[in-house]
Amino acid sequence: MKVKSRFLIFILLITTHFSYGQGIMADDGATRSDIRIARQSRLGNIPGRKFTSLNGKWNAIIDPYDFGIGSWAAIWKDQKPKGKTDFYEYSFEGGVVFDVPGDFNSQLPELTFFEGTVWYKKTFDYKKNSDKRAYIHFDGVNYAADIFLNSEKIGSHEGGFTPFQFELTDKVKEGNNSIIIRVNNQRIKDGIPALGFDWFNYGGITRDVSLVETPESYIEDYFIQLAKGSEKQIEGWVKLNGSKPGQNVRIQIPEAKIDLKAKTNAEGYVKVNIPAKLTLWSPEYPKLYNVLISSETDKIEEEIGFRNIAVKGTDIFLNGKSIFLKGVSFHEEIPQDKRRAYSESDAKTLLTWAKELGCNFIRLAHYPQNDHIVRMAEKMGLMMWEEIPVYQGIAFGDAKMQSKMDAMLSEMVNRDKNRCGIIIWSMSNETSPGKARNTSIINMAKFTKSIDPTRLIASAFNKIDYNGNTITISDTLSRHLDVISVNQYLGWYNKWPSKPEEVVWKSEFNKPLIMSEFGAEALYGNHGASDIASSWTEEYQEQLYKDQLTMLKNIPFLRGSCPWILVDFRSPRRLHPTLQDGQNGMWNRKGLLSDKGYKKKAWFVMHNYYKNIK
Repeated sequence: MKVKSRFLIFILLITTHFSYGQGIMADDGATRSDIRIARQSRLGNIPGRKFTSLNGKWNAIIDPYDFGIGSWAAIWKDQKPKGKTDFYEYSFEGGVVFDVPGDFNSQLPELTFFEGTVWYKKTFDYKKNSDKRAYIHFDGVNYAADIFLNSEKIGSHEGGFTPFQFELTDKVKEGNNSIIIRVNNQRIKDGIPALGFDWFNYGGITRDVSLVETPESYIEDYFIQLAKGSEKQIEGWVKLNGSKPGQNVRIQIPEAKIDLKAKTNAEGYVKVNIPAKLTLWSPEYPKLYNVLISSETDKIEEEIGFRNIAVKGTDIFLNGKSIFLKGVSFHEEIPQDKRRAYSESDAKTLLTWAKELGCNFIRLAHYPQNDHIVRMAEKMGLMMWEEIPVYQGIAFGDAKMQSKMDAMLSEMVNRDKNRCGIIIWSMSNETSPGKARNTSIINMAKFTKSIDPTRLIASAFNKIDYNGNTITISDTLSRHLDVISVNQYLGWYNKWPSKPEEVVWKSEFNKPLIMSEFGAEALYGNHGASDIASSWTEEYQEQLYKDQLTMLKNIPFLRGSCPWILVDFRSPRRLHPTLQDGQNGMWNRKGLLSDKGYKKKAWFVMHNYYKNIK
């Protein structure tokens, strides 16, 4: 697909929502596997708007056979007996109550490994106003969701890690209303991710839910960032939604003495260019400005930072200065509680660990993480790599799959395009080379550049070529990316080709390399041999990290390292009964920290490396 056509798709996605997938309900209650497009807005910056939180206690029905989607049960109708002969074999009252946000797996022991359907219900009061519009906004629901308001379906969504919303204006009632959500986290072959991902499949309404109120004509979205290659020119756009699209708009950044006035076109869109003298955002000084955007009918504000990220040859430049990305990966999980991370306090826990390690960069693996993590990381001076979960096993070349990837990519970029801390959009992780894969990811990379030219594009590979002690990076997809990213597990899944100091890395591309994954598993407190992989000792992991750093120091085009992983995380693919607690928790033990947050010996190796590297 040509870039111009894909850009038009993105503009369409600003006012259109893709909903699709196996098991998602059609309007008549039947299931369907085709793609359905439902009109809806794309609201940016929910925290900056007028909203009412719908977080809290939600009644729930566990539906392991997905029986409630059929017309006989029709749980979305929430029917109650009215006559003497009426009865229904379900009820939200008197049953399970779940906390939202939160995964259902960690809230009920019987659901620890459950993959299937759970129905959620919440009631709320609403006062209608003819001058206002109402939307329900979900920060994240894993994986497929059908949304009903007062027993009427209002839409569907597929994808567990990106936000979506539906307009309720003409459907919400004065007084009491009922929202019912059918959530299904079953892994499917044509899902994103697909069947075989290596993390825990937490299901449910895992992120914040908000009832958003806007004027009839409102500021739908905007993009305000430094122009590519500039430190003194802001470029962007403002998009209005409503019956009065052609309006005067105003962009103010008081601290920078910016006050721009412009007028939107007949479609409610205006492009802006603003000369600016700014203090640039950096890890050492994560400066954010209060930005106010107003129209004749609406206003919104947000804290936005400004920085320039670029590559030249094999170097990465932040605000014109060469920088080394001292990174680490982590999952959106609080391991101590065996649950999905969702709150500001959870974000603080994970990000504080990363900062203590000495990081200036984090890889949000392997999906867009929640808004609290992204916003707090930016405030703490952490640069970010954010990716969609195109992870192994994806059926590239399938037209339906391409549409899903495009929609998910669009949702990720739409939410975080004003977060200057994000410097890299990643298209995928560990995908197998091939024509269909190359075509899909090349198109995705071009698409992303067309809607956001200010950031770098990456895709993490795990295929490298060995020839004696020489390792060559040759994946042709690298030609279409800004940085090369390699996941390699020398000393764990792969044997060392020679002594670490003798390993030579070569690249067929004149581009910077981020070593996006490396590591080994160790059970905290398990001590012993440092030269036997199967010992799973802290000493073996420690020595592997020392060997890795010895090798990395000899790679002249290396501009970042991102060990796998900050902290032990849960994964049902990990089955060793004693070392991975395969009978109970199933843990990937590659963390520098244990599942309780205790430092393993390898943590100190990386901490000292980051402390001393320039």
